[in-house]
Amino acid sequence: MAKTAMVNARIEPQLKEEVESIFDELGLSTTEAVTLFFKRVKNYKGLPFEIRLPNAETRKAIEQARKGKTRRFRSMKDLAAELKR
Repeated sequence: MAKTAMVNARIEPQLKEEVESIFDELGLSTTEAVTLFFKRVKNYKGLPFEIRLPNAETRKAIEQARKGKTRRFRSMKDLAAELKR
């Protein structure tokens, strides 16, 4: 089948640059990578990776972090001790 359909997307320039560098290392063009992604979506009949909404505990933690209500620890040892409580 002839490849005549176009896909246009707006993305952050730095993200595009970083991802295209990875594609280069893999020996892929952006077009080839997008084609692979589309084929995987077709085969999976959905996204080829899991996407989940955060649970209530995670949503609460995100909200607290956005409000600046986070805890800081001096060391990993202190953090580990807190997590054991």
